[in-house]
Amino acid sequence: MTPQTISKPKIILSTLDVERIEQLLEGLPHNRQLTNQINSQLRDELEAELRRAEVVDPMDMPATVVTMNSTVKFKVASSPEEFELTLVYPKDLDSSGKKISILAPIGSALLGLSQGDQIQWPTPDGGVQQVSIQEITYQPERNGEYHR
Repeated sequence: MTPQTISKPKIILSTLDVERIEQLLEGLPHNRQLTNQINSQLRDELEAELRRAEVVDPMDMPATVVTMNSTVKFKVASSPEEFELTLVYPKDLDSSGKKISILAPIGSALLGLSQGDQIQWPTPDGGVQQVSIQEITYQPERNGEYHR
């Protein structure tokens, strides 16, 4: 399945998240020999997501949308387990196992989705995984944290 045939639901991003992710992507290497943290396919997918998103002011963000620093319960079709992770920038990762980077394939798939959405997302090995958003247990904007 090529990226052009992958099903992608509508996504909503905040102006703050878009600005910070663009800065993050600008700081990454542009060659095809990228670090293990991100590969060229993921970079391309994340840039495509930014281009296709509906972008809103953080104060106008719906409470059921995954934004940066949101904690999300989700399922991956290849696993019976339900995951609950916080979507963070790479600099905010720690060893707790409770955070996922926006630069990880699942992390970039979560951004901008709404509770109940499903998305098929390419994997680095050329496959596709299906991610389903179960619940957003914490969202900064919902808590009035607009400049986190």
